[in-house]
Amino acid sequence: MSKQDCIVVGAGPAGLMLGLLLARAGITVTVIEKHDDFLRDFRGDTIHPSTLDVMDQLGCLDEFLALPHQKAPALHAEIGGKTATIADFSRLPTRCKYIAFMPQWEFLDFIAGKARAIPGFRLEMGCAATGLVERDGAVHGVSIRTVDGTEQDMEASLVVGADGRVSTVRRLAGLQVEDLGSSVDVLWMKLSRRDGDPAQPMSHAGPNQGLVMIDRGDFWQLGYVIAKGGFRQVKQDGIPALRAKLAAVAPLPAERFDELAGWEQVHLLKVRMDRLRQWWKPGVLCIGDAAHAMSPIGGVGVNLAIQDAIAAANILAGPLREGTLTDAHLHAVQKRRSFPTKATQKVQLMMRRRRKPEGGKPSSGPPAFMRFIARSRLLPHLTGRLIGMGFRPETIRE
Repeated sequence: MSKQDCIVVGAGPAGLMLGLLLARAGITVTVIEKHDDFLRDFRGDTIHPSTLDVMDQLGCLDEFLALPHQKAPALHAEIGGKTATIADFSRLPTRCKYIAFMPQWEFLDFIAGKARAIPGFRLEMGCAATGLVERDGAVHGVSIRTVDGTEQDMEASLVVGADGRVSTVRRLAGLQVEDLGSSVDVLWMKLSRRDGDPAQPMSHAGPNQGLVMIDRGDFWQLGYVIAKGGFRQVKQDGIPALRAKLAAVAPLPAERFDELAGWEQVHLLKVRMDRLRQWWKPGVLCIGDAAHAMSPIGGVGVNLAIQDAIAAANILAGPLREGTLTDAHLHAVQKRRSFPTKATQKVQLMMRRRRKPEGGKPSSGPPAFMRFIARSRLLPHLTGRLIGMGFRPETIRE
């Protein structure tokens, strides 16, 4: 394969969006993905209003929204036994004033299809990055293993790591990670949806917001919060105990949880919150979860990753096309996206934090931050803007 302007490792939302935008700008770009397809459950399935605006800028929003999806014009939580609105998207300055829930593989297939139609774009599935090609203190490409086991080097002016929270690229590049810690993990499950079930597209239930329910059309996607590292104890307690805990906080009859018959139906998400101190070194840049792993609170990780991709394309397309890429351009991407990353993670930490009363024991009930939002008529619109658009939404430069 001839030398590329850019190689993107990871065909998730950030990687495919970056590949699409660079190809539109006349850049030769290859996106490599270690899996053979996109069919994996319990990925980030939220398409936020600012991302829907991006689809509109690309001229394909109506075609995209023809795919099956559910709409959430607001997010709700049960607080003090009552349902409260914690995020309202109705006043956003966007065309679509809602979060769309869609299986991520549908979103990725759609983006990949649009990108493949552009000359200069190439997507290699079943292709794993095994090393970085380095010379004279800079990265000049990646070593790969293809689906048939062939190993080879691919050269490029820039390698972008968009390969998730356990990024191979950031590990191979030796980029330092700042761990922000997390006190919880999440168990993801599916439960059939029936006539008469609650009409809310997404809600948090229980006194501690311990259960998230997302309406996926013919089923509920459930996320149950447990203590960090507590899955072993949950399994020791047994499936009946888990069913009882879910029934205690869900607005559904207890017998509905009899559908959960075995641990193969329960998927563990190990929650991480971290960010790279420096997102780049000569010839390589990380974006999305590879640069900053987010908590699942608010489902903002996908939105943030796509905003990273847009900023990177805006800043890097010209220098890549003209052969003038420098470290200053890579630094500019991090500088542009550092504030929204840090601010979002700060809010996520606030939304988990509970005030400790005298005696040092954590208080029961939802965090004070959540209760404060629920009591206000205006704050749900502010949180709707932060969740729906982010701290620094990006616009594609033509």
